[in-house]
Amino acid sequence: MNNDQLEPQIVDLDNLHEHREIVTFMRRSSPLNTSQRAALEQYRDLILEYPVGDLRQHFEHPERPLTVEIGFGMGRSLVLMAKANPERNYVGIEVHVPGIAQCVYEAGMAEVKNLKVLDADAIKVLKEMPDNSIDCIQLYFPDPWQKKRHFKRRFVAHERMELVESKLMLNGTFHSATDWEPYAEWMLDVLDNRPNLENMAGKGNSYPRPEWRPLTKFERRGLESGHKINDFIFKKIG
Repeated sequence: MNNDQLEPQIVDLDNLHEHREIVTFMRRSSPLNTSQRAALEQYRDLILEYPVGDLRQHFEHPERPLTVEIGFGMGRSLVLMAKANPERNYVGIEVHVPGIAQCVYEAGMAEVKNLKVLDADAIKVLKEMPDNSIDCIQLYFPDPWQKKRHFKRRFVAHERMELVESKLMLNGTFHSATDWEPYAEWMLDVLDNRPNLENMAGKGNSYPRPEWRPLTKFERRGLESGHKINDFIFKKIG
């Protein structure tokens, strides 16, 4: 994989034609530093190329539980989780190239073997996965799409959660976190009304911040701005 393949293109969402498939992300372009550019080559074995099919089959131990994180930012918390849980496989999906490069750099330096990343639309990746195949799907501090006309782009929506449910194993979990209170209320309204999901904190409640979820850059920014952090963990029950 060369660097050109990973260079993002800016997408002007307001000018997309209505027949185009709605996306839940925006690509942002920024330069790579020296270590990030080197990491794309040195640790290219950690980078999957789309299409990927069944994500489990890209690991030495495909039988192990699989966690998929959607939008991992710069990836530090994902690397820390993978390093702390070597008995579990992790896949991170991100469209920000410097984030992908930084993630594989830190994973490579830490000699993490149970983590793969890819630049792709998470919805398309999930659609390729067999049903009942993912143990955990993580969505930490996603874009809240604050403008009303962009609400349809929020990842947590009934049509997308139907896909998430189909790919989760029975008793598998969907774990989301946000520092944007209006989006937290939106998430709770959607997730608490999914018949195949059970709120692990009780209906109407957010989950106490898990100690095993490392602090992310976006979470730190939210805390510094005085925002409340809301975690939601829902288990697939049907």
